[in-house]
Amino acid sequence: MTIQAEQMRSRRRHKAAPGGRHDRTVRMLAVVLPGLIGALLAVMVLSPLAPRGEISFLLDRTKVAVVQDRLKVVSAMYRGADNKGRTFSVTAGNAVQHSAAQDVVQLKDVTARVMLKNGPAILTTQQGAYDFGRQFITVPGVVNFESSDGYRMITDGASIDLTKRQLVSDGHVDGRLPTGTFSADRIVANLDDRVVTLEGHAHMRMDQGKLPLPAKP
Repeated sequence: MTIQAEQMRSRRRHKAAPGGRHDRTVRMLAVVLPGLIGALLAVMVLSPLAPRGEISFLLDRTKVAVVQDRLKVVSAMYRGADNKGRTFSVTAGNAVQHSAAQDVVQLKDVTARVMLKNGPAILTTQQGAYDFGRQFITVPGVVNFESSDGYRMITDGASIDLTKRQLVSDGHVDGRLPTGTFSADRIVANLDDRVVTLEGHAHMRMDQGKLPLPAKP
């Protein structure tokens, strides 16, 4: 062990001797490191000024090609008012307007909120076409309608006039009133006045105890 320890000490003394490999390495680093630091600082200063992948340009409207969809919006909302000044809103998960010549927007995940005489009501459907010029919604699929005072119905396709508060179904309808239930092949409903017309295989069931009693003389 003594011989090995002496050999290790000899190698260390040789490396640490003046002019040895250790001194040469230190002198080289003293020259190289300041240069590397200067190069790094230059890169950090000049990199924000270097050209990037972003390009700015101007478009001549007369030379721009018309895309297939004129307008596409995610989380769209439309607002309006009827002739009595009552507001309504139509929201959608996304909306696409295909042509500037028509005031029609194709909607998905649609929710329409309207204010009726007896309180607010809501219509929901998966998709539909909203004509914002006529305030008209056309729905090819299922429509759910629910009012705050207990009126509910589900129709198979419908046209909804938001200004007149009128719903006309394209197919079968099932509904519930505060006094019972109904079903038919088709319905025409004035949502504001609670006046409905059932067409084709109309059925109504009234719940006893919920019908209003005539006033006593």
